[in-house]
Amino acid sequence: MFHANVFRIVLALFVSTSHCVTFTITNNCPYTIWPGTLAGSGTPSLQTTGFQLDAGQSVRIPSVPTGWSGRIWGRTGCRFDVNGVGSCQTGDCGGRIECDGNGATPPASLFEITLGSGNEQDFYDVSLVDGYNLPIVAAPRGVHGSCNATGCSSDLNLACPRELQVVGGNDGDGGDTERVVACKSACEAFGLDQYCCSGEFGNPTTCRPSFYSTIFKRACPRAYSYAYDDGTSTFTCKAFDYLILFCPTSHRENRSYGGYTPPSNGDGTKGKVVQTASSSDSNIILFPFPLLFVIALNMFLF
Repeated sequence: MFHANVFRIVLALFVSTSHCVTFTITNNCPYTIWPGTLAGSGTPSLQTTGFQLDAGQSVRIPSVPTGWSGRIWGRTGCRFDVNGVGSCQTGDCGGRIECDGNGATPPASLFEITLGSGNEQDFYDVSLVDGYNLPIVAAPRGVHGSCNATGCSSDLNLACPRELQVVGGNDGDGGDTERVVACKSACEAFGLDQYCCSGEFGNPTTCRPSFYSTIFKRACPRAYSYAYDDGTSTFTCKAFDYLILFCPTSHRENRSYGGYTPPSNGDGTKGKVVQTASSSDSNIILFPFPLLFVIALNMFLF
């Protein structure tokens, strides 16, 4: 009887803790990015809402509670002072390293998720509805088997129509050489109801794919390209970990970026996190990621 009671207690503890999810955010870009997080209405903020992530580094955010909803994105070209005040070329969230309830300024590639309560499924997607700034892949690991990876591994900045382009300087070394740093949505660029799925176009019958959203969809068939692109863009799963990988196909080891090459660490990896927004929080774990990258990339090759 004693052993049976111990087993029940252990099982209860396992069930109660297994509902929490871990987000592992990884930077495979050949330059520094600044991920941001935003909780949905009625759910608590994550342990960090913004931080610096150098090339080749990952942050693990554990204990994301059941029922949590929100979004995660990457910011580029950021400059912050010692107080965490500054700005980013893309994805800025109120001019601070911690977003503190502010969303991404478009254009920005977004990972969006609602975690299911209890045994309910998670719903997740990668959205380009607010435009695009970085390649991003989300690869969940399922509680009961495999789950589908999704996202956009293509560099849409290279093929962005001129009228949607956001042009800025290099992110890596702060130089002045201009290049396309983001690609606007047609809604942001033109403000027309037919592109924004608003007004008389505010339903799935009247709001149809546009020339511009089709460009996004062809390059990234599993990502949201416009507001009613649900059928091929929303995924369900019951996962215990989500790997959120920026620049999944970047050959970081063989590239420099505007003169910037990530430094080598003693263990053979590249990049080093020199600042985090919540450095005092022991639950935020920083680590190099080559193995995680290989796993996620294999999951994404569909």
